[in-house]
Order: sequence, then C-alpha cells, then structure tokens
Amino acid sequence: MNRPLSRSYYGWLAGLMLLMMSPLLPAGWNFDIINQQSQQRYGPPSPEARRHITAWEVLIKHPPKGVLNQLTQVNRFFNSRMQFRDDISLWRQNDYWATPMEFLRRGAGDCEDFALAKYFTLRQMGIPASQLRITYVKALRLNQAHMVLTWYATPGSIPLVLDNLTSEILPAGRRQDLQPVYSFNSQGVWMPQAGQTKHIGSSNRLSRWQDLRARMRAEGFDIQQ
Repeated sequence: MNRPLSRSYYGWLAGLMLLMMSPLLPAGWNFDIINQQSQQRYGPPSPEARRHITAWEVLIKHPPKGVLNQLTQVNRFFNSRMQFRDDISLWRQNDYWATPMEFLRRGAGDCEDFALAKYFTLRQMGIPASQLRITYVKALRLNQAHMVLTWYATPGSIPLVLDNLTSEILPAGRRQDLQPVYSFNSQGVWMPQAGQTKHIGSSNRLSRWQDLRARMRAEGFDIQQ
C-alpha cells in the first residue's frame, strides 16, 4: 500500500534540490561589506567617488541583457567616467595595478586600470573567464605599451577589443594599430606564436596580477576565478 510522504521527506528533497542548484548560482558581491572594508582601508570616499561607486554597483546588479550589450555598457561606463592619468602622477610608482575600487575612488587611472576594471565587472555580470582576456599590446601609432580587454565568442575566434582610447568596440582584425604581445586571465597566459595564440602557463606567475587579487579580497571582493 502506498503511504503518504512525510514532511521530513519533502524538507530533505527541497534541501537536496537547493544543494544541487547552488553551484550554478553566481556569487554576488556584497557591497555593504565592500564599502565598509574599503572605507576602513582608504577612508571615506569623496562625493564624486561615491557617485561612481554607486553607479557601478547599480550597473553590476542590473546588467543589460545580452553579452554585446554588456560589453558596450561596461566599456562606455568606464571610458566616459574615468580620466586617464599615469601611475607616476597617481601612485608615485612606475607601474601600479589599481583595484576597481581604487580606480573609482581616484576617478582616474592608466590603460591597465581601465582593462582590469572592465574584466572584473564583466566577470561579475556572468561572462566566463574563458571568454575574457586582459591583453598587452603595442600601440603602434603611439609607439608605446598599452593594455586592452578582449572578448572571445569561442576560444579560436577573432576577439572584440575594449579599449580606453575609444568607445567603439571593434574586432581585433580591424585594430591594425595594436600589435598583441601577450594576454592573460585567471585561467592562464597566452602568447601569439606562428599566427596562433598559444597557452604558455599559469597566470599565478604574474606577481602584479596576484597582488591585485589579494588587495581586492582585502577590500571584501569575492573573486574565486
């Protein structure tokens, strides 16, 4: 004879379903903790910095639909709000990778700060690390090192380039002014070789990348990948 299922069974089943679903749910940043810990590290933000941070939080919590819209909005957000300034004038260092929070608080940064802030913002919106790479290039017209963010629809596709020098997102094939040197993300480092891009190792060996991630964790950011 069939017996009615007990409440404890339904409770166990609901718990199992939540357990099975939980790895699929993206972990959201807790901006209450982030703002609190950032204030402890850096002091109260200026009114302008507070506006930047609040707008960033809104963008992350309410991202536009569709990957291309997300790329466009994030690229435009930082390019339109942040000013370009070199590390010497901002940090009294030759090369400093600012966290997104430091970047927004200063309201300025160099090309690396733009690329890194875009990367972490898009990752938090749900774009996988496998589709995003922070890419060092040589800006041929400027004859200097430069950093951009690249998005790959598939691992072997021609990427789109998000650049602080322009808010127009173009395929890398149309950016003849940029010569790639190497790229990286949380999953590794790549270099162009013989007309292809080859994975050459772990990004853990990039000391500035590891230092940046450690400082973000100290600010309250959950960045597992």
